[in-house]
Amino acid sequence: MLEMLREEKSISQFASEAGIHTSVLNRWKNEATQNLSQLFVDDRKGITTMKKEYEQQIEELIAEVGKLTPQLSWLKKKSGR
Repeated sequence: MLEMLREEKSISQFASEAGIHTSVLNRWKNEATQNLSQLFVDDRKGITTMKKEYEQQIEELIAEVGKLTPQLSWLKKKSGR
């Protein structure tokens, strides 16, 4: 694949050697050249945001369990369990 990106060989040469159809290699090459820069993007901000959202969701669920626990106890007492 690197040889293809460096254009050391033609796509048809690479396809015949690798046994892969040229349309697939063209798609791979286009995808790689368009998105290669994204490999070096610092996504820690996105991860931090996801972590905060996750922690908030956990807090909300814990609060919901806290509200439902007394209700469950009351229902158990009323049903004789």
